[in-house]
Amino acid sequence: MMSHRCSAALLSALLLCAGPATLRSSGTGVRTATAFVPPPSLHVVPSASSSSPTLVAAGGFEWEDPTDQFDQGVENPYKNPDILKKAGNKDGDADAAASGEGGTGEEGEMKIDPARLLGPRLQGTNLYFVGMMGSGKSAVGDIVARRMGTYNFLDTDTIIEKATKLSIPDIFEAEGEEGFRDVEAQVLDTVHAYVRCVISTGGGLVTRIQNWSKLQTGIVVWLDVDPEVIIKRIEGDTNRPLLQADDPLQNLKDLLEERKEKYSQADVRIEVGEDVDADAAADMAIRALHDFIDDHPPAYLAAKAKAQAEGLDWVQ
Repeated sequence: MMSHRCSAALLSALLLCAGPATLRSSGTGVRTATAFVPPPSLHVVPSASSSSPTLVAAGGFEWEDPTDQFDQGVENPYKNPDILKKAGNKDGDADAAASGEGGTGEEGEMKIDPARLLGPRLQGTNLYFVGMMGSGKSAVGDIVARRMGTYNFLDTDTIIEKATKLSIPDIFEAEGEEGFRDVEAQVLDTVHAYVRCVISTGGGLVTRIQNWSKLQTGIVVWLDVDPEVIIKRIEGDTNRPLLQADDPLQNLKDLLEERKEKYSQADVRIEVGEDVDADAAADMAIRALHDFIDDHPPAYLAAKAKAQAEGLDWVQ
């Protein structure tokens, strides 16, 4: 499948193409939502010379695809004390800098935000945040995307609400959970074709096996939060259809039990405690992602390292 650059303009086009998914009768007395309509495809125009950058045509304009220069030599900043050393801190080590401790510079100030170095290392690969409702996927994902600078943030629930002109509870009431999951799957099918996106997904998206084929095109991050912590965060929130019950905490525990096996298939797991706010969780995710990339390097880097270890001097 062709990959496309994710941007605010393309997201707007996606929503316009979807239009209001007004409910209509199916002729059987069952109300069904209009299918989510994907945006027009972009097309990649190969350059005349292999040494020239690839041009991507979008909206009548052409721009150079930065992924052509895929090997930018960026390494894990947490393993490079010079990068993480705080401004004015000549003696502080990487761990102290990362935690904002020690040194004479401004509190928490570093030479470069480690999140800024994620983009070059990810090479366009999407990040998918999964986890229970109220686990902080939207807040943490948005922070990570903003700090990265080169990635855009998408929230599948927000896209659904904007595209259908309906709130999540309204969709559940009219269509039931299965109807909502159908729309959710269509949205994921569309957004996963784009690159350089941080995507927050609905809590139950992982329950459909076919959704995993889309999630596995990127790196999946599970925000693992105890139900007792979540219930404190979302107490009184009427926008959570599955928790509108006499015992919402027990409902939450039951849902987690059903989904935990799916969540555990994520590439990265972030255990978020009660005292961990969204910024701290984003810090944890960024560091874990750098470590994950170290442990699972792109195939070309693994081949290059193997060749160098075997003494092949033609490898640069």
